[in-house]
Amino acid sequence: MQLLEQEKPIATVAPLLVARGVTKTFDRTRALAGADFELRSGEVHGLLGANGAGKSTLSKVIAGHYPLDAGELTYRGHEIRLRNTRDALRNGIAIVMQETSLVPDLSVLENIFLPELGRKGWLDYPAMRRRGREILASLGQDGGLPFDMEVRRLSSAQKQLVEIAKALGVDASLLIFDEPTASLSPGEVERLFDVMARLRASGRGLVFVSHRLEEVFAITDRVTVMREGRTVMNARPTASLTQAELIRAMVGAELGAIYTREHEAASSAAPVALEVRGLASPPVVRDCSFSVRRGEILGLGGLVGAGRSEALEAIFGLRARPAGDVLVGGRPLPAESPKKAIRAGIGFVAEDRRTQNIVPDLSVRENLLLAHLGAHRGFFCNYKQREAKAQALMASLGLPAERLLDASMLNFSGGMQQKIIIARWLMLDPSVLILDEPTKGVDIGTRASIYAMLREIAARGVAIVVVSSDFEELLGLCDRIVVISDGRTIADLPSGMLDEEKLTLLAAPRTSMARNTELLRVLAGEQDGAGFWALIEEDKLICLNAVVSNPRVDPGFVAGEAKSFDQTRIPIALRQREATFVAEPQDGRATLVVPMTSPRGHDLGWVGLSVPPGRALPPAETIRARIEAMAATL
Repeated sequence: MQLLEQEKPIATVAPLLVARGVTKTFDRTRALAGADFELRSGEVHGLLGANGAGKSTLSKVIAGHYPLDAGELTYRGHEIRLRNTRDALRNGIAIVMQETSLVPDLSVLENIFLPELGRKGWLDYPAMRRRGREILASLGQDGGLPFDMEVRRLSSAQKQLVEIAKALGVDASLLIFDEPTASLSPGEVERLFDVMARLRASGRGLVFVSHRLEEVFAITDRVTVMREGRTVMNARPTASLTQAELIRAMVGAELGAIYTREHEAASSAAPVALEVRGLASPPVVRDCSFSVRRGEILGLGGLVGAGRSEALEAIFGLRARPAGDVLVGGRPLPAESPKKAIRAGIGFVAEDRRTQNIVPDLSVRENLLLAHLGAHRGFFCNYKQREAKAQALMASLGLPAERLLDASMLNFSGGMQQKIIIARWLMLDPSVLILDEPTKGVDIGTRASIYAMLREIAARGVAIVVVSSDFEELLGLCDRIVVISDGRTIADLPSGMLDEEKLTLLAAPRTSMARNTELLRVLAGEQDGAGFWALIEEDKLICLNAVVSNPRVDPGFVAGEAKSFDQTRIPIALRQREATFVAEPQDGRATLVVPMTSPRGHDLGWVGLSVPPGRALPPAETIRARIEAMAATL
């Protein structure tokens, strides 16, 4: 992720907010035990910690969600006592939650000015629209939100923007961002950081809570780290720290390379455990095909809304599957039957822990045995059949057997809940384990242990399919990555051939490629040739798009394919990448290859045009100018 230009706050600036010795207890659990925190105007301050460290609790104390038990909050030089969120909003303190607090049935405009709806008198909608446009303009997002649309129809990124606009609607000068990027694509994260940079430049103080360390280094000026309810690193300049130092502060120990592979990649001779052919589940999933072998970890990459999660749900039987085939171990899997999927050997860890994976009112033991009920045949539950394995799995998670009797899963951290959910499926010895965002909202220490757990499962011969919006996670964990865009399989490549930038370009919605595709179509048509867009590194390319008007000059690759130069029909042009057309000796075709850069300076790969032999070549400068003009609009 590209680092943003940061205006560093001046050291002598008086603090906007100071928290000293804050404590907070829930029943017998002490969530905060003397936490300290300081925020200045005009800075982004990272608040970090492992799961259960107390960072979300401290954020909610500052935002008025929880009253503090002891300690003090000083805001703009005066001590304050917040009884509720309304008190916080009146003081100019707002929080942008990971799970948005918007009203789905109200319009965007009504959500932005939600506090106004609780006041007496008529609402001045024209004035609200004018103020709404001013707020979006101040964020550099003119026209970025449809004011009359219901919030339920917005994307995750748009909902985050509504939350930010809502905070500015009450003139908040202190904004807390609690895991704001958890559901955003890399491109959407970058746009959010642009918005945050504008807020910082306007003099507001921003608190940024995140588990993603690369984002912390990209956007924050200072960081505070919490552990077990206490502040263990207080307001250190981000530029003075390394990632290893932050991890050590968060987990209290050195953490090795979390993506170190402890298992051999699955052999190409290993049996195919799961095969998906032409899967469709309208309206999101249109045409998905992939396979995964025993012992292999396969990643499904793409942006939020690309259809990855919906494809997994269709495979497992949670969604209609009107087209396509799913085979488990070579045998067809009937559609729309999770019970049959479980009995065929598929385990599925859904994305939302709280609503899709756990039953809060059941004990840990009962939650652990839920999958057993789906696989079991017969009238009685027959829990005893799984008792010994349940205890063994709890021991492998570092939990004593008596914790099986805990009355609620909510007594555990989010990371431990996730491990128990994975263990639930291991009780059935699945042949395929599917996981949707398995480390969402989990700290780096717990992520490392989940990765190790998944690698150990793969080493036993289980085929694993992982969906993740964290591209670094996919690249580090998976042996192979299938890219899905607009509900279709776009590419199937070894993870070693990819990096985050390449994966982002491959995952881009086909609709966002419309200008590029149109230019390729026009150029290929005008010259009776072929146009392509590719990523090039050393002697290999990954094709992002290709349009062929004349089959005689087909370049020898299609969108989503990775090939060495020698495997294509234009190896000389690809190697030389001259400023003019380069002829291929074997057939005389001439090819121009032009670098493409975005307005923000990002490398977008190369655009090429091949012309058949004997045809007059167009001026290379003219073709280059047309490509650069198109790139300027991306």
